[in-house]
Amino acid sequence: MRGIFITFEGIDGCGKTTQAVVLKKRLEAIGHKVIFAREPGGTKISEMIREILLSADNVEMDPVTESILLAASRSQLTKEIIMPALDEGKVVICDRYFDSTIAYQGYGRGLDITWLRELNRVATYELVPHLTFLIDLSVEKCRERMYGKKFDRLEQEDDIFLRKIREGYLSLSKEEIGRYIVVEGDKSIAKIEDIIWKETQKRLKEFY
Repeated sequence: MRGIFITFEGIDGCGKTTQAVVLKKRLEAIGHKVIFAREPGGTKISEMIREILLSADNVEMDPVTESILLAASRSQLTKEIIMPALDEGKVVICDRYFDSTIAYQGYGRGLDITWLRELNRVATYELVPHLTFLIDLSVEKCRERMYGKKFDRLEQEDDIFLRKIREGYLSLSKEEIGRYIVVEGDKSIAKIEDIIWKETQKRLKEFY
């Protein structure tokens, strides 16, 4: 594949989506063709699965069911959007990818991480991001940022759940130092933008 695959991770409210969109615009401004996708979602089928996953009416959903649905949505997105774009030499920016499942369903829900890795290895056709930005922010500050927002099913989980996820993400970042860039989410938006831009430029030079 000739393109580069960049993902953004972090607990809900950390600011990753804002930064992913900014990076897309900055890359486009210097001539890169960029595809932006979000998870779960990104295709017709994946968006239908997203509705099921995030509906507050589905509180009885089992964690295994949740994991399989996420993998199904991810598989469709990977095959239909991400892989073709990378083959064409484009930059793909994805708001979440398989690391979210390891963090949320593995560390958060307590499901077997080995099983989750294998499930997602198959679902993603063994595709691994070239670069992953983890926007790390405390649960308390994330909650402050989300004040007044209508929560979906996953956002309704308690703070203990989110702390487990945050710890999971930090553990993952230590396992894959070469892929992960951890950015402190309590810095100013402009400062975070600059950090991400500098790291992206470095990786682009290495890649191309």
